[in-house]
Amino acid sequence: MAKLYFSYAAMNAGKSTLLLQAAYNYRERGMRPLLYTCAAYAGGGPGVISSRLGISEAAELYAEGDDLYHRIRDHTDEAKVDCVFLDEVQCLTREQVWQLARVADRLGVPVMCYGLRTDFLGRPFEASAELLAIADVLREIRTICHCGAKATMVVRRDAHGRVQTAGSTVEPEKADYVSLCRKHWEEAFGRWPVKGPLDA
Repeated sequence: MAKLYFSYAAMNAGKSTLLLQAAYNYRERGMRPLLYTCAAYAGGGPGVISSRLGISEAAELYAEGDDLYHRIRDHTDEAKVDCVFLDEVQCLTREQVWQLARVADRLGVPVMCYGLRTDFLGRPFEASAELLAIADVLREIRTICHCGAKATMVVRRDAHGRVQTAGSTVEPEKADYVSLCRKHWEEAFGRWPVKGPLDA
């Protein structure tokens, strides 16, 4: 039975590298993968999934309002699809996550989602929260904070190196992100994101 997978991490953990490696493995065995990435990061250009290691591959773009179930079904009508890979899945809507679940459940095609769990404000993305709730398989891709602890959070800095504490969660322009452990994220953020007992 095909499954819906969610591989999540903080920034710079190698999510895109792992996606591209897995897609390569499918092709090497004569199989047909489909690759998708978020249009918000394409800047009006073609879809490309890029790794910090310097490898990249063309991908179809998706945007809010796209019906991914029907788009993928159209591909399966043309020829067999062996796996679907999606990068930057934090950009998806809740409805699109369920469309991907239907791809696995009704079309019998495994769906591999890669993305962030939380935004730079420490809040879960809508799509990531939905994937954490309904995905068949959850995989945490680990990266480390400068202190050596596991990084689970990310801060976004402006051109002057200042940590941003407001703004859009999806930043189309190339922003400066730093992955941190929860302790150092809180210190960098400069305040508690919610009121807690230590604020009294």
